[in-house]
Amino acid sequence: MNVIILMQLHELIKNSQTGTPNQLAKKLEISSRSLHYYIVFMKTKMNVVIEYNKKEETYFYGTKCNLCFVNF
Repeated sequence: MNVIILMQLHELIKNSQTGTPNQLAKKLEISSRSLHYYIVFMKTKMNVVIEYNKKEETYFYGTKCNLCFVNF
């Protein structure tokens, strides 16, 4: 997992600015399959609740999310 991509993904989800899965993959410059792996990783290993709103076409956190990334 690329920490930079995780940080970018977190910010986009936190602000509900992801767009559709294909749009989000393009924003992150990764494939749709890789995006899926990142989301599954966040859900299973980082224990965050990520949901998708079809009407708004965006991912969002289903519960309060306090991820902290240390800038290096």
